[in-house]
Amino acid sequence: MGPEAALEPPRALGPPVCRARLRTHPEDFLVHEQLGFAPSGAGPHTLLKVRKRNTNTQWVARELARACGCRPMEVGYAGLKDRRSVAVQWFSVPRAPRARTDWDGVGGAQFKVLEAHAHARKLPRGALAGNRFLIRARGVTAPEAALGERLASIRERGVPNYFGPQRFGRDGANLGRIGEDLRSLKPSERGFVLSAARSLIFNAVLGARVEEGSWEQLRAGDLAVLDGRGSHFPVDAPDETLCERCARLEIHPTGPLWGRGAPPCAGSVLALEERVARQHGAACALLAEAGMDQERRGLRLSVRDLCWRREGGDEVVLEFGLARGAYATAVLRELFTLVDYEESNT
Repeated sequence: MGPEAALEPPRALGPPVCRARLRTHPEDFLVHEQLGFAPSGAGPHTLLKVRKRNTNTQWVARELARACGCRPMEVGYAGLKDRRSVAVQWFSVPRAPRARTDWDGVGGAQFKVLEAHAHARKLPRGALAGNRFLIRARGVTAPEAALGERLASIRERGVPNYFGPQRFGRDGANLGRIGEDLRSLKPSERGFVLSAARSLIFNAVLGARVEEGSWEQLRAGDLAVLDGRGSHFPVDAPDETLCERCARLEIHPTGPLWGRGAPPCAGSVLALEERVARQHGAACALLAEAGMDQERRGLRLSVRDLCWRREGGDEVVLEFGLARGAYATAVLRELFTLVDYEESNT
């Protein structure tokens, strides 16, 4: 089983309805980060709401560090956002020596500080409730009925919660480094390779569940997760109540974020995960060597408040919300064959 297990896993809702172009312009892909909490209003840090355009999160963090006079490692952000997009996201910086009001309008063509609030602590990775997307797909030729039917299925059933291709580097380059000695890698490179290895195994397990039709169903031995939450619980036998909750997208089966030891699932679910892991022995060995622990991630992604409209004949505008850690491309690939700007200009 090769890199296609990660980069081109099977679709769950049928063949795409047509091709579509993404990110012709950065404004075609808008994302708003939703923190899920309010700034504390006091403390040694400043929480910054920033709008960035066509640049990556790490570059903005370095620019904020320069403006603040602090080290880049002292800048916090909850998550990475795609470079070719317009994103509104949050950062934190040490409060001194720049006063809160001094941040008004800081930035330029590529980013601008919109708000600044005193806050109690550095913003950690993952500290957000989710993201809201507004995406314009161009060159859409599918008839209205086909689009509406597929989007209704996405709204009602959700989509497989695959890791997106950006997790694997350009053309899957990080997958090709899985066999390298971790000690020879720079810390940043090491993180990217470990992330790719974990995501490869997860996507392969989820792909196997899609192929057998169980990605949206609870099986005996599964670990179930609450929608939008990290806590999970064992499913000894999926009774009527659990199955109804699963059908309502309240709970989802999970798959492995691989690490040391065996996954904490059981029965045929464990057998499937171990079978897939054996097919990716190098990735599993790398993660165990790094000392990572077994964790879980939902196999299914609920698509919140999904709405759409057609504009200009061949353009479709989609709006929806996703939980943290989820990829908009996981939604879009169940609708379209995607032609991304990055791919069409290389």
